[in-house]
Amino acid sequence: MLRFEQLALRRGNRLLFSQADFTLHASWKVGITGGNGSGKSSLFSLILGQLQTDEGNLSLPPRLEIAHVAQETTALDRQAIEFIIDGDRALRRIETDLTAAQAEQDGTREAELHDALHHAGGYSARARAGELMHGLGFGNGDEERLVSHFSGGWRMRLNLAQALMCRSDLLLLDEPTNHLDLDTVIWLESWLLNYPGTLLLISHDRDFLDRITDHIVHIEQQQATLYSGNYAAFEQIRAARLANQQVEYEKQKREIAHIRSYVDRFRAKATKARQAQSRLKALERMELIGPAHVDSPFHFAFLEPEKNPHPLLKLKSASAGYAGRPILEQINLNIEPGDRIGLLGPNGAGKSTLIKLLAAELKPLSGEQTLAQDLNVGYFAQHQLEQLDPHACCLLHLQRLDPKASEQSLRNFLGGFGFQGDRVLEPVAPFSGGEKARLVLALLVYQRPNLLLLDEPTNHLDLEMRHSVGQALQAFSGAMVIVSHDRHLLRITTDTLWLVDSGKVTDFEGDLDDYPSWLSNRNTVSRQKTSDNQGDHTAASRKQRKRDAAEMRRRLQPLNSELQKLERRIGALQQQQQAFEDQLADPSLYEASRKEDLRRQLADKALLDRELAEKEEKWLAISEQIEAAQSEETYYS
Repeated sequence: MLRFEQLALRRGNRLLFSQADFTLHASWKVGITGGNGSGKSSLFSLILGQLQTDEGNLSLPPRLEIAHVAQETTALDRQAIEFIIDGDRALRRIETDLTAAQAEQDGTREAELHDALHHAGGYSARARAGELMHGLGFGNGDEERLVSHFSGGWRMRLNLAQALMCRSDLLLLDEPTNHLDLDTVIWLESWLLNYPGTLLLISHDRDFLDRITDHIVHIEQQQATLYSGNYAAFEQIRAARLANQQVEYEKQKREIAHIRSYVDRFRAKATKARQAQSRLKALERMELIGPAHVDSPFHFAFLEPEKNPHPLLKLKSASAGYAGRPILEQINLNIEPGDRIGLLGPNGAGKSTLIKLLAAELKPLSGEQTLAQDLNVGYFAQHQLEQLDPHACCLLHLQRLDPKASEQSLRNFLGGFGFQGDRVLEPVAPFSGGEKARLVLALLVYQRPNLLLLDEPTNHLDLEMRHSVGQALQAFSGAMVIVSHDRHLLRITTDTLWLVDSGKVTDFEGDLDDYPSWLSNRNTVSRQKTSDNQGDHTAASRKQRKRDAAEMRRRLQPLNSELQKLERRIGALQQQQQAFEDQLADPSLYEASRKEDLRRQLADKALLDRELAEKEEKWLAISEQIEAAQSEETYYS
C-alpha cells in the first residue's frame, strides 16, 4: 500500500497541495484528476523518487516493482519486440545471469537460472510482447523493425507496451490514451481491468476513468482528496458539495434539452431505439452531475452560422485515397444542417482520409463531390496546432481574422477559452499542446462555420475543457462530423454513427456501446480466416501464399522505403524542435535587450514546424496506404 501522511508538495515556490492524508491499498485502480498544473504529474514524480516531499511523509512497501511510461524514446537501433521485452526487468536480469553462468560453465547455477526463467515466463516473453504490440495497433512485421524506424507517436506506443510488459506491483500511467485511436483505447481498457497490481491513472477521458477506476484522488485548491468509486461517483459527490453554486446550472440544460429532443424524435423508430435508450441513461446521470462543473474556467459557445444551405455537402460514388490508389470507394452521402455524425472504424481504415475529403484537403479520385455555395467548413486536426504563427500572440491571430473588431471584444472572447490578462499578448511558440489546441478551437469557433469536421479534437485538453467543448457542440446548430477516442464526447454530441471499414462508409447498426462487440467479432473473423489459410498445407496453397506475400512486398516496397526516409527526417526535425523549445523556455530570451534573438528563434522554429507538419502529413498518408493494403489483404485472404 501507499501511505500519504500529512504530505505537502511544491514545485519551485508554488504549493501544489498540502495535508494530503490517505492510503492507497494493493490492487486498487485509482484515477488522479485535477486541472492542468494542479500537481498530478508531480505526484507521479514523487512516487518515482524524482521529487521529495516538502512536509509529511510518503511510505512505500519495500521491493515495490514500479512501472511507468517513459516520455521520450531515443532512436534506438534495437528491434521493437526486444525493446518491449526490456520492460520485464526481472526477466532481463535472469537472462544476464544465465549468460554469465554459461560463460563460467557453472552447470548448477545454469540449472537454477533455467528454472527461474521458466517461472518468470521467459519462454513466452516474445508471445506476450507480440500480443501487446498487436493490441496497441502495430502491424504484422513491426516486431522486427528497429525502434529508430518508428515515428514519435508510435514510439510512445512502444513505451506504453514496455511499461505493460513489466510484471509490476504498481503501474503509473499519465494520459495513456493521448493519440490512441478508439480501437486501441478499448483494448487498453480491457488489459487494465485485468491488471492484478495497483494502478494510478491520470486521464482526461471520463469514460476510460469510469470503466477502470474504483477510487479517485482529486487535486484542487491545493488539496488532494480521496474518493471511493469511479469518476461518475466522484462527480456526483462533488456536485452535491457544490450544489449551492447552481447559478450557472443553466448551461447544463442545453445538453439535456438536446438529448430529450433526440429521444423524442427517435424513441418510436426501431432503428434508433437503442440509441434513444442510451441517451436516456446519459440524461439520468447528467441531471445528477450538472453542478460539478459550475466553476469551470472555460465558457464559450458557437455563434449561429450566417447561412445553413441544404444540403451542405454531397458525395456520389466517390473514392478517396493517395497517389492514385483508393482507400475508400463508392462513398454516397449527404450532410445536412443539424446532422451530428460520429465516425467509427478500425485503425487505418480511412477515417482521417474521409475527414480530409470532406474538408476538401483531398480531391476525390473518382465520382462526384458537390459543395454548397455558402459552405463554411471549420476543420480541426492535430497538424493545425503546428501551423499557428509561433511569433504571433492569441490576440493577433484573432485580429487577422477580424481586423475591425475591438481589442476588448476579442479579449472577452479569448477569456472564454482560458486566455486572460497578459496571456493574450504572449507569442504562442512556448504554449503547451493543450493551450495551442484551445487557441485553434477559438479560431475555429470565431469563424462561425456551418459544417464542423473534428479529427480528435480533445487530445491535450483537460476534463473541464472537454466538458465545455461538449456543451458548445450540443448547442451548435450546423452539421458536425467527428473522429474521437473520447467516447463520452461521441455519446453526448452525435446522433448518427458511420462505420469506415474495408474501403466502405456505411451506417453503423447499433449504438456506441455495441462497437466493442462489433470490433471483437471482426477481429475473430479476421483471425479465423488467417488460421484457415495457415491450415491449408497443400503444396499449391503454400506456393500461392508465397507468391501473394512476395507480390505484397514488391507492391509496398516503394512506400516502405519512402516511409523510412520520412521517419529519419521526422526524427531529426523532432530533435531540432525540442532544442528550440528548450531555448524558448529560457525566460531571459524574452527580455527587451534580446528582442532580435527572440524574433530570429521564432522565425527559424516556424520554418521547422511547417516542414515537420508537412513531413508528418506525408508520413500519415503513406502509412494509411500501407495499413489499408495490409488490412484488406488480411481480411479478404
